[in-house]
Amino acid sequence: MLATTLETIQSTDSKRTNYTRGILVMLVAALLFKVVWFSQLGLGHGRELVDFAAFYITAKLVWLGDLDQAYQFAKLAIIEKQASGGHDGFMPWTYPPQFNLLLAPFALVPFGMAYLLFMASTLALYLAVLRRIAGNRFVLVLIVFFPTIGVTLACGQNSFLTAALIGLVCLYFEERPMLAGVALGLMIIKPHFAVAFALYAILRRSWIVVMTAGAVVLISSAICTMLFGMQIWTVMLQSVHDSSVFLREAYYPLYRMVSAYAALRTTGFSASAAFIGQGVVALLAFGIVLVAAYRKMPVRESLGLTAIVSVCISPYAYDYDFLIFSVGMALLLPALQAKAREWERAVIYAAPIPIGAFGYVHTVHNNTPRTDAHWVDVLSIGGFGIAALITLIVGILLLRGSSAASVPAQAPLARI
Repeated sequence: MLATTLETIQSTDSKRTNYTRGILVMLVAALLFKVVWFSQLGLGHGRELVDFAAFYITAKLVWLGDLDQAYQFAKLAIIEKQASGGHDGFMPWTYPPQFNLLLAPFALVPFGMAYLLFMASTLALYLAVLRRIAGNRFVLVLIVFFPTIGVTLACGQNSFLTAALIGLVCLYFEERPMLAGVALGLMIIKPHFAVAFALYAILRRSWIVVMTAGAVVLISSAICTMLFGMQIWTVMLQSVHDSSVFLREAYYPLYRMVSAYAALRTTGFSASAAFIGQGVVALLAFGIVLVAAYRKMPVRESLGLTAIVSVCISPYAYDYDFLIFSVGMALLLPALQAKAREWERAVIYAAPIPIGAFGYVHTVHNNTPRTDAHWVDVLSIGGFGIAALITLIVGILLLRGSSAASVPAQAPLARI
């Protein structure tokens, strides 16, 4: 019933339009609510910092000439405590310097306005790219991933941007490879989610994509070096090392992560065993990319498989990062709706809801502070959910014969 009900929504133009408008109205209302909230309260008042607050603080440090302090945990903890009005929460900073350049202009306006500009622009880009990819199934993807979209708005994260960039890689991979390469290169802001596509491009010998992406990374790195000095890379690498220690010691809220590492760690495995498990999952993901690159299947499906497995390669993946999965889902829906049984489609539509919502709902419900260490007592369901969902999707697409005969011919992605 669930599958049939959701698919009925996309059956006519009027239904798609009405549901899409309703969802967009809710998203705009949520965005404006957060803008008013941040404009009234700002960064302080003893509240725990959200992710965008960390973005804003770092953007301020760029203009002060103290960006290196963002990568030094001891100094950043003091800065964040002062900004939050004495709250003890701490959000480490490990982003590559390129992301600091992107954030810097937002420090020139008040906090609430900065949130509005950043979130509205990245949300609009994400929705536009997703609409191009999903076509008539756009509203279905919005419904399924609505909780993850809501979590991203609540945190003020950059997942709209990263999902949009992955979507652009998929959209232009074949027909406009240089644009796809630019988008892939810009994923340097969260490089661990670009690894699968970098491998896919190499396996497909899409050298224009590979070289363009490499050029974007090298040029942007050179600009960052000129602006911030060579030492910015040293402090960044140190922060990445320190962050890995935080992850090993479970100082991060693992229940909000969607990686195999977090799932295993919260079920009682040691950090070493959980990292081994994460490594196995990453190897299996690379195996799926290998199959996607070399098996004779529509490029839409091979790119979709690459997109969904890109989320499960790194141990450091949060619920908002799951938004990248929506791009893969949009690509794969035509084949899945043609080949999957009704109960399988129901699982595919239902599973993303708890994966995207559980961690944040638990945080809000229990008012859980970030300062509590050793987050191993609350189960991380995201890692298990994603693994099961990918297994189901891969089984449907790869073990039931070619979809060429069962799926209507699709226009090239860049022309949708």
